[in-house]
Amino acid sequence: MIRLAFAVLIAASTAFAPIVATAANKIQRVISPGGIEAWLVEEHAIPIVAIEVSFDGGSVLDPEGKEGVANLMMGLLEEGAGDLDAVGFAQRADEIAARLGFGSGRENVSLSLRSLTENLDQTVDLMRLAIMHPRFDEEPVARVKAQIISSIKSSETDPNSIAGKAFNEMGFAGDPYGRPSEGTVESVTGLTVEDLKSARETLLNVGGAHIGVVGDITAAELAPLLDRLLGDLRDEPVEELPMTRFSAPAGVTVIDLDVPQSVAVFGHAGILRDDPDFIPAYVLNYILGGGGFASRLTVEVREKRGLSYSVYSYLSPRDRAGLYAGGVATANASMKDSIAVIRDEWRKMAEQGVTVEELGNAKRYLTGAYALRFDSNSKIANILVGVQAAGLPIDYTETRNSLVEAVTLDDIKRVAARILRPDDLAIVVVGRPEGLE
Repeated sequence: MIRLAFAVLIAASTAFAPIVATAANKIQRVISPGGIEAWLVEEHAIPIVAIEVSFDGGSVLDPEGKEGVANLMMGLLEEGAGDLDAVGFAQRADEIAARLGFGSGRENVSLSLRSLTENLDQTVDLMRLAIMHPRFDEEPVARVKAQIISSIKSSETDPNSIAGKAFNEMGFAGDPYGRPSEGTVESVTGLTVEDLKSARETLLNVGGAHIGVVGDITAAELAPLLDRLLGDLRDEPVEELPMTRFSAPAGVTVIDLDVPQSVAVFGHAGILRDDPDFIPAYVLNYILGGGGFASRLTVEVREKRGLSYSVYSYLSPRDRAGLYAGGVATANASMKDSIAVIRDEWRKMAEQGVTVEELGNAKRYLTGAYALRFDSNSKIANILVGVQAAGLPIDYTETRNSLVEAVTLDDIKRVAARILRPDDLAIVVVGRPEGLE
């Protein structure tokens, strides 16, 4: 009955989206008695609390030869903890209608918690048990390893995965960015329980934590709860890796694969999130390739020429390097022409900027769509975490649209000339594209 009630409340919460979105502008900074900081948005309309936690680190801190350990460790935290084996842990979560999540990325690992207000203490205790006393029992370790290895083997025949892996390896040779986050078959096979324990100790570090909380809880109630959840974790400065730069050579690299459709990944060095030009670059990218059917790349490659169904670009401001990249998939016979059009549009925008109409349309969409991101407690909590991790001010959600509105044609032209470098595009094609070697 508790699980059913929770599901009903989650479904009902969509009716309160406008309330939740408005509440997103009322962010409180909460400091626990032990010094742990979180950003809180109170929303008492529905008795649910969402907590999101991100820890700096992730797979970039995997020791050499043990690639994939962060991913495996986080995947095992819900597979038994303390006196609860995997089945017992799942049953306990079901009994209290707790929704717990554990994730691993290239530069972070994350925890997610959703709970009925009345069960919040019990849910926090279950999450604390998972992160402080994971069991890493033999059967779950073998099972999750097998799942990851199966995924790795599957990716070895997937054109998109092959292209992305090669693109990263070329652009970040010798750097953790160039290694696969999931690891390799060999590295995952060789991981031990001691490796998992060491990774847990390294990565679940309050010194690099960013916390967002949204829902039916006050600041006074949240403060001691933060210590209850995270207070016993290690609290030290996170290991800082040196800055790096995407440095794949310009030109086309073809990886032969017998498939009827080729896949390409392309890009060059970009800018970081704290760059003063990031917002103009963000608007620029929406116009070039980030705006779906409204983008130049889609119009020129797909709509006008019918060369590809999908083409896009994106900014990727990682912690230690900026990347401006994109992708396209098309028939083998059309890849050469698709690349030529992409290069041409890259060059046109670098030299000419955008039109008044394009900039106006981009601003209307980017400012109008922003509020739609705040349609659930969990989404808002994730946004709070992202803003913290990016080093942005606590009022960023209030000022973000005004920053977009302030972008001018001259800003776009200046930034386009600065960051778009068509002659530096590195392109990895997987397939058998005609006319490309």
